[in-house]
Amino acid sequence: MTATSENGPAGRPARVVTKTLQDGVKKTVLPSGLRIVTEAIPTTRSAALGIWVGIGSRDETPSLHGASHFLEHLLFKGTHKRTALQISSEIEAVGGETNAFTTKEYTCYYARVLDADLPLAVDVLVDAVADSILEPADVETERGVILEEIAMHEDEPGDEVHDVFAEAIFGDHPLGRLISGTPESITPMTRDQIHRFYRRHYTAPEVVIAAAGNLDHATVVRMVRKALAGTPLDTGPAESATPRPGTRRVRARKAHDVVLHRDTEQAHIVLGGVGIGRHDERRFALGVLNNVLGGGMSSRLFQEIREKRGLAYSVYSYASHYADSGLVGVYAGCAPAKSREVLDLIRVELARVAADGITAEELVRGKGMAKGSYVLGLEDSGSRMSRLAKSELLHGDLMSVDELLARVDAVTVDEVNAVAADLFARPLSLAVVGPFDEDELPSW
Repeated sequence: MTATSENGPAGRPARVVTKTLQDGVKKTVLPSGLRIVTEAIPTTRSAALGIWVGIGSRDETPSLHGASHFLEHLLFKGTHKRTALQISSEIEAVGGETNAFTTKEYTCYYARVLDADLPLAVDVLVDAVADSILEPADVETERGVILEEIAMHEDEPGDEVHDVFAEAIFGDHPLGRLISGTPESITPMTRDQIHRFYRRHYTAPEVVIAAAGNLDHATVVRMVRKALAGTPLDTGPAESATPRPGTRRVRARKAHDVVLHRDTEQAHIVLGGVGIGRHDERRFALGVLNNVLGGGMSSRLFQEIREKRGLAYSVYSYASHYADSGLVGVYAGCAPAKSREVLDLIRVELARVAADGITAEELVRGKGMAKGSYVLGLEDSGSRMSRLAKSELLHGDLMSVDELLARVDAVTVDEVNAVAADLFARPLSLAVVGPFDEDELPSW
């Protein structure tokens, strides 16, 4: 690892520190604490740019529930330099694409363009994120859009059941709340509330700008600094924010069942419980376990429920990681009349893996799936950019591909079995969305 610093006037340190993290990967920390991480991929003709802010829905108070997602919409509506149409048209005019998404712990604004158009993408995206106006009229327009988005989500029971499950586990903790907010929280939210949230939380130390593609790191840094000049993110010296700590466990609710009545053709089921945080060393063992249990067509759940019995089209397991907690669950979508049979089979498989663990053959297959999906997922500049940003924002360091593969290879049968026993031997919560009433659940 090498490091260089730029000096300010009269030789005073400007505290612009650049480090080489890995071959082709460099990181610069500006005096403001804002971080810029890039990966040069000379063999591609594209470039992906992302502005990642370490603020998500779990950072909201109850009265601001949904503010992060509301803000994500508003930052594309106009700045002091550009209208909403100009923001979108300038990128689309060169064949690029731009979008954003909000999670419970961070928000991302991204663009993908031809390598020659990276300067334009930097200028437009930095302008939108750093210097949005938040016009009152735009707030009202986007309020209607978000309310429609919430309503549309309720028409997707296969997605909605995961939110019901999260609330069943975490209750009124921010990790249990909808990222989008609810009509009751979005409707009264004012422009001034959102603007205060914007300026309080969108600060330079919380921002990571990541780029990957056919680029030069020093040139990207100059582009970013030029685009930042004069914006609220062009601030004085500050330390970069550290990754969200995972030292305190989130209190989960006692295991219970929740049903949400919907007049649907299918029943949507999630059975599971509390998982582990992203800093937990057992996450590699859990990844292998997830693949064995329900991570593909060869998995236990897929074979038992779909292949052998044809009871469901979609069935899978998953693990979600947060800084200080996580979720593990099994999803299935099936005919309502088959719900009890499907749920019984899921319970049997979870009890079996908790009691007996996995086999040596399954360990090999689970590791292979984990390694293959990770490496194959890095085949484009967008995924490379995301890897850089998440590593910096969520972990504070960048694990090389070889290091990650070695960590997966080092997982043992005993480690997987210990995780399975810890997570699935305990009482589990059930979330159901479908044409049922709550009093029907005890019969299951």
